[in-house]
Amino acid sequence: MTTESAPVPRAAQATAVRRAATAIRPPRSGREDAPAPRTAAGRRGRAPAALVASDVLALGLALALIAPGPWPPVAALLQAAVQLLLNAYRGLYRTGLSPSALAELPALAGLAVVQWYVVAEAVSVYDPRLAAGWTALACAAGLQTLVSCGARAVVHRSRLWSAARNPRSTLVVGEGPFADRVVAVLQEHTRYGMRPVGRVTGSGPPVDGSADAPTGGSPLPVLTSVQDAGRAVVQNSVRHAVFTVPPEAASDGAELFALFARHGCRVWLITDQAPVARYRNAPRPDHVWGFTAHSLHAGAHRPVAHRVKRAMDAVLAMGALVAASPVMAACALAVRLCDGPGVIFRQERIGGYGRPFVLLKFRTLRPADAHESATRWNVSSDRRMSRVGRFLRRTSLDELPQLWNVVRGDMSLVGPRPERPYFVQQFSLAHPGYRSRHRMPVGITGLAQVHGLRGDTSIEDRARFDNRYIETWSLWQDMCVLARTAGSVFRLGGS
Repeated sequence: MTTESAPVPRAAQATAVRRAATAIRPPRSGREDAPAPRTAAGRRGRAPAALVASDVLALGLALALIAPGPWPPVAALLQAAVQLLLNAYRGLYRTGLSPSALAELPALAGLAVVQWYVVAEAVSVYDPRLAAGWTALACAAGLQTLVSCGARAVVHRSRLWSAARNPRSTLVVGEGPFADRVVAVLQEHTRYGMRPVGRVTGSGPPVDGSADAPTGGSPLPVLTSVQDAGRAVVQNSVRHAVFTVPPEAASDGAELFALFARHGCRVWLITDQAPVARYRNAPRPDHVWGFTAHSLHAGAHRPVAHRVKRAMDAVLAMGALVAASPVMAACALAVRLCDGPGVIFRQERIGGYGRPFVLLKFRTLRPADAHESATRWNVSSDRRMSRVGRFLRRTSLDELPQLWNVVRGDMSLVGPRPERPYFVQQFSLAHPGYRSRHRMPVGITGLAQVHGLRGDTSIEDRARFDNRYIETWSLWQDMCVLARTAGSVFRLGGS
């Protein structure tokens, strides 16, 4: 684990050459002045809510008209829960660019049959007199499917109409003829809800200061740095970002992806090539006028599992704070008596998706000044450290206040360790995969730490293990890392 003041490991020095970009066009309407994350999330949330209402309406009609016998109210609630869970698991509440009720019809029919027969079996076990025949169940499932499909068609049509009337500001990342075609398609077919306002490229702008416009389209400003793209996102309230090549193959792709995720943009990869290996096993891709469109996410796109992870973090951290409160009180008293006032050490760190936050630790060494605290790599051999400080660091007890960071939502129990802004910048220049480790919330411990990569160890190895953790993340893996971390604490494995 890193320390509160830490010389920097040997890192390659690089100089970023910033190139000028043209002015960004302001938003066309006052409706885009709101902060991007809130508005984008609200717009994405309306469509799933309408689809849920459509499915519940279809179920209610089927229960009212064809339900076999007077089922108890609990059975109706159970069936609604089963229906929503099955549809969510099948991905029927994901918002896409080209939704189709007919394409959803086979899945709706299959899941309706499953839910009716499952709930009917449960009801017959509860009361054999309420057993239903197969014909009645099939009719109920058929009616529910037809009503749900029709209601979904109305919702999809309404959403496309709304998107065409009010397309959202979009940045297109890429250059060349294919990126030109993507821009032209988005400008011509507004029903996809995207209005290109700029191009992010890896080369300098043309002489006239704007990107070459596709036939019939208007020229777009050219952005040639991550900083320019960040300003464009804020000034234009950008809601969508479109990569025309995979982010890992684009110039500054990882930094751009982190930027878009941080501002709540929905990120897409639009391509005319065969399925990209990384996304081959992802849910069925969408399309934009025949071009394949993959929805990209900062981590594994399992929203339910990530909500469970957050809930587990909060519950376990609260329980750990209560259980460890006597130990924390003893640590605070020891630091106060041995090292004087200022028990808690606060330091800015970079969290998930590049967001800064204030990390809490028990103070084990009082740095000479803020510059030393922000730029010195390791203090484990510093003679200014007291016996109490060395003990806290050796036992990792100095990390206990970070449980409050977990409760606040700044951190997770398991994830890549957070680092100071100065070192994030240095390591990102020296190690290409370092920025990618910010695709998930940072943690108190992580896969790199349980493999002994803590303190003054290889940054490249840490980044590799952190990215491996993100790519293979699961709740079970989190539990395994927590168990191995507990074992290392008992072996006094602190840094």
